[in-house]
Amino acid sequence: MPQRFRTSLAAATVAALAGGLLAATAAPAAAEGDRPVSDFNGDGYRDLAVSVPGASVDGREAAGQIVVLYGSAQGITTTSKRAVISQNSSGIPGVAEAGDQFGLDLAGADFDGDGYTDLATGTPSEKMGDDVDGGMVQIIWGSPSGLTWATTVTDPAPYSHDRFGAVLEAGDFDGDDRPDLAIGTNSSLIRVHRGGFGRTEGQTGGVYGVRPAILGGEGAGPKNLHAGDVNGDDIADLVVDGYESETSDGEYHWNANYYVPGSASGLTAGGQHKLPAGLITDIGDLDGDGYGDIVIGLAFDPDSGVPGSRNGGLVNVIHGSASGPTGDREAFTQDSPGVPGGSEWGDGFGSELDLGDVNGDGHLDLAVGAPGETLGSAESAGAVVVLYGAADGSGITGSGSRFVEQNSPGVPGANESGDWFGSDLHLADLNGDGNADLTVGSAGEDQQDGAVTALRSDGTGTGFAGGHFLSAGTVGISRAGTPRFGINFEG
Repeated sequence: MPQRFRTSLAAATVAALAGGLLAATAAPAAAEGDRPVSDFNGDGYRDLAVSVPGASVDGREAAGQIVVLYGSAQGITTTSKRAVISQNSSGIPGVAEAGDQFGLDLAGADFDGDGYTDLATGTPSEKMGDDVDGGMVQIIWGSPSGLTWATTVTDPAPYSHDRFGAVLEAGDFDGDDRPDLAIGTNSSLIRVHRGGFGRTEGQTGGVYGVRPAILGGEGAGPKNLHAGDVNGDDIADLVVDGYESETSDGEYHWNANYYVPGSASGLTAGGQHKLPAGLITDIGDLDGDGYGDIVIGLAFDPDSGVPGSRNGGLVNVIHGSASGPTGDREAFTQDSPGVPGGSEWGDGFGSELDLGDVNGDGHLDLAVGAPGETLGSAESAGAVVVLYGAADGSGITGSGSRFVEQNSPGVPGANESGDWFGSDLHLADLNGDGNADLTVGSAGEDQQDGAVTALRSDGTGTGFAGGHFLSAGTVGISRAGTPRFGINFEG
């Protein structure tokens, strides 16, 4: 799930920091509006794929890699099974080239219905023939041994845009119990490849386009996509985070979010609904009424477009209904009652977020990243705030919220300037005990080598146990350039 939190970051880097949102059986096909569960090897434990788009491969800077961390009875540890995949890996089409950004965005689902989760991966800067930065999308197939070989997804209009695969999301947008794949480019037209994928290149159930109310043109494509059932019809809807309007100097305002409902015929732009500003979203039924609520993180000022909000960041919760999003919303900042810390310029509270049941009480909890948080003398060390679902099932509350940093008890590592702890977040049960574990990305660790910290829920909702720190070097990523391990999760 994608991060916009430091004014000193280059715009391209900021756009990449997104992500960017959850079973102890072989992963089923996405159905009835549910988000897919990632179990790439079918062993009953959730797995996690981590983008490393800045990784150097055989000396080719920013060729990109994916690190797959497999779940187990112990969750993710430093000794857990893992794999590092690039375009130079056996079975992956193409060749690792400088600047390709293989794996910039990821989407997991059982695309071919064989019981194993597959992984769609975007390589938006791939040169396709004479189409520079045309982009490429591939599906890496799951199996009893995990992710193996891949098939390329055909771009239906290769010369009408660049950066095919810049953003991806899987969901059953037409209710046929087969996962579809939504693919974004630098154009406002999102192409949806219908379920019915096979392992032959180009095999799918068809392709159609949907255009939310964001500008087309260079650089104005969607920044994030997120699927979930907001209106309770058992068909996945899509939230699109993107641009809204062009300024007098030709720049685009960020912060245009749109709800696009699914239907028996697929996503329908005619039913779209504008949402509050923000660049990262998640969807889940927070109040138990049968409708998905939309959580939106806003980590910068919507007027200036500068990463790092004047008030430190904001999270909005927009409640769902049979007709889609409502006007009923709640806002959380670090100044909200019960929420630890305080809003300070550049904290980036809401840069990243994810939903999961940390304490096993049947109510969704919310983890919020603040990767720009300064702690003591450590500027932009980063932190995570966990807000819990109320015991009465009424939704997220600030009461009892927990502040997690690298200096917290049980958390490995230490607060250092520029770590960006919280640059991506993942809440999911990785060890099968029924409680969501917290995995945290620190894309700035060690001069942007990046790192991943896996924290197992203690089951009480009061803390995390068994923390494991995985550095870029630990998992076998070259430290040349700026790999930014931990910039984006899928699982």
